[in-house]
Amino acid sequence: MKKIYQKSLMLIVACISLSSITLAQSINMKTDPSIFPKPENGYKQMLIEVPHSENDSKKKIEFSVGKIMEVDGCNHFFLQGTLEQKDLEGWGYSYYIFKTDGIVGSTQMACPSQPNRHIFVSAQPEITNYNGRLPIVVYVPEEYDIQFKIYKAEDDIYRASEVKQKQ
Repeated sequence: MKKIYQKSLMLIVACISLSSITLAQSINMKTDPSIFPKPENGYKQMLIEVPHSENDSKKKIEFSVGKIMEVDGCNHFFLQGTLEQKDLEGWGYSYYIFKTDGIVGSTQMACPSQPNRHIFVSAQPEITNYNGRLPIVVYVPEEYDIQFKIYKAEDDIYRASEVKQKQ
């Protein structure tokens, strides 16, 4: 009976330790977004928040501004716009402002038999450093959203080969 009690106690301690580690990883110690400027009329402030990890330096974030649109079934579509990075004076942080006239470009393939589809039509993506301690702040027009991906480098490092030039 004593062994069962000891095993149960060890299992409970292990579960508590595991849950506290998980909780510690999910708690974000992010910068208060109220230090950033208020959005201009017609714009909204968006935050990209990612969890902090010991491998932040091995990760990158790619984010795109766009919106879900109904388009034809075969062409590729893109939103025209500009993304400007600005410094938050006195803080050492930066933020982005996306501006667009809403013009959408596309390839011009004929596809009359393919049904329309709803997709996220976005501008050129931006790749930035991963920082689990600081949100990425982006101001976008009210009808637009942001989607992002996280890229992670593997530990393997490769060396390029040299091409010997003939004399």
